Amino acid sequence: MSDAATPTYPLTARNRLKRRHDRGRYDHASVHAILDSGMLCHVSYVIDAQPYCTPTLYWREGTRLYWHGSSASRMLRAQEGGVPVCLTMAHLDGLVMARTGFNHSANYRSVMCFGQANLIEGEAKVAALHAMIERFFPGRDAGLRPFSTQDIKATTVIGMEIEEASAKIRAAGNLDEPEDMDNPSWAGVIPVATLIGKAQPCPNNPAQPLMTGLEGYVAGARLDDVISAVASR
Repeated sequence: MSDAATPTYPLTARNRLKRRHDRGRYDHASVHAILDSGMLCHVSYVIDAQPYCTPTLYWREGTRLYWHGSSASRMLRAQEGGVPVCLTMAHLDGLVMARTGFNHSANYRSVMCFGQANLIEGEAKVAALHAMIERFFPGRDAGLRPFSTQDIKATTVIGMEIEEASAKIRAAGNLDEPEDMDNPSWAGVIPVATLIGKAQPCPNNPAQPLMTGLEGYVAGARLDDVISAVASR
């Protein structure tokens, strides 16, 4: 549990971990660090009693999350009126191999955020679209063609203040029962990571294209490490 002086999301029946309380985190620093290490989240919501879960790019500003998409998107049309949503993202960090199938597990970092999704409009919408580019590629926005009126019209931006959130982390080795230690099967952890590949240039690039905003994207680097470093600039 966090110290009283540490900013923490309120603990409620909605975000309190029901199992493995020792893996839970509710402080802003832990929740935000996981959010800032990713690009893709899943947003869950209900339309006419039917649950949906949609993957989308997102970014964070303080305790507020944003995501965007086509103005024709059913997800975004449903959320623009202030619908309650649950946003999640996770990293798979390792496969945990034990000496019995029951004790196989995974190392991971995950976060779950709750709030009301609302439509972002006007100048705030335009600012959010610029912020999205800068979130992932600092400095790149200045070298791009400015958004046209049609670009902005065709895009919907949704914002959500994080009302409640929880992080859950497992970063441990295999946990075997004493009576299973003589089993000859290999046990341990197989690390898992998403790596950045070699850039594939457009054939229409000029001889010396502007590379601003891509400096941190080095082939072979862990994606979450790069994204976290970019977000901290």
